[in-house]
Amino acid sequence: MRVTAQQYSVDIALAAAQAAADKQARDIVLLDVSEQLVITDCFVIASAPNERLVGAIVNEIEGRLRDLGAKPVRREGEREGRWVLLDYVDIVVHVLHAEERTFYALERLWKDCPAIEFTDADEGAAAR
Repeated sequence: MRVTAQQYSVDIALAAAQAAADKQARDIVLLDVSEQLVITDCFVIASAPNERLVGAIVNEIEGRLRDLGAKPVRREGEREGRWVLLDYVDIVVHVLHAEERTFYALERLWKDCPAIEFTDADEGAAAR
């Protein structure tokens, strides 16, 4: 399946994914949901083993995207730290505790949407 999301959305999603990876997020997945949803182009889904790390990942993503001129229009779930949603209009970032990630299985819900390839820049540098 080919990606149909706008390039800006893909670029911001990749920046969010790299920010998450830099804070040790696990199982980072990017999905092009533009054909299924009219309200956003991409989902970024990442998980962490505890609430503190969920918060650190969210803070890193917000800081990195703020540096690129993007601010979330909505933020949900921050108090509980189990599933934080950051809505940037063009992309929606989901950072979930590993247990919520397994239970809600967002990738399965959106399995018909094409994945956007993401490679952690640090892993690529380590392999060289």
